Amino acid sequence: MTWHFTEDPAVFRASAAALLAADPTRNTGVLTLMDAADRLGWWTEPGDGRVTGVLAVTASRVVVLGTVTTEAARALTAGASGQDRPAAHPRLFPQGETPTAVRGEAGPAEACAAAFAEAHEGGWHPAVRLRLFRLGTLTPPDPAPAGRARVAGPDDIPLATAWAREFARDVGEDTDARDFTVPVTDRISEGRLLLWETPGGRPVSMASTSRTIEGQARIHLVYTPSTARGRGYAAGVTTAVSRLAQESGAAHVLLFTDIANPTSNALYRRLGYHPVTDHLDARLRFTDLTR
Repeated sequence: MTWHFTEDPAVFRASAAALLAADPTRNTGVLTLMDAADRLGWWTEPGDGRVTGVLAVTASRVVVLGTVTTEAARALTAGASGQDRPAAHPRLFPQGETPTAVRGEAGPAEACAAAFAEAHEGGWHPAVRLRLFRLGTLTPPDPAPAGRARVAGPDDIPLATAWAREFARDVGEDTDARDFTVPVTDRISEGRLLLWETPGGRPVSMASTSRTIEGQARIHLVYTPSTARGRGYAAGVTTAVSRLAQESGAAHVLLFTDIANPTSNALYRRLGYHPVTDHLDARLRFTDLTR
């Protein structure tokens, strides 16, 4: 049993194709990041070499786990040789960088974060616990909120960028060093970000969908400013963007919710989403991975 790593998405696809195609829902994080990841990895079983786990490492050094066993997650700190204690696999962070977080299904993500913390005399804490939902039968809100959905255009980039920053701040992310303009512009240029506007044409809510990869797409950036909440706008724009994802070829339309937010969890269930697995975003606390 061992981990293999590459910086080439084509090599990764060829190696992990069967696993990714078999369960695109549980591998949504890796699939969504695949073409932009700094590094990709796959775990093989002894004997037949069957791939049973995958991961992606982002530019900000977040380890994103797909379907992976707890054993494989812990093994990410067992790859270094000639040391008196475990260290990060030398090909996971070949320059000796420090991972900043681990994200994935709750059990393996917690095991991986704990292994990193133990190996490098650090610690970790759960930044947020998430629940992955998959759309069954889309059920639009009844009555529908006032207004309509429309595809965001270039003139909407400043507003959508500001809202993306507010969304990130609301969910506890560090926004100081992040550039939200580029990802928002990419979504808008590809027609993947929708706005809900009032009958008078005022934008009051937004939502986006990822690209459809391996038959799955994920809804994200569902945001309504505090002054416009409680009027059903989020339900309206989520319904519209879910339909857009389906029309773009997604057989599996997914989204994550904060388990601690009963409002959003109840909303998505009413729209036809059903829970799949619980996830963990674990933040790591250590500064020197090489000593």
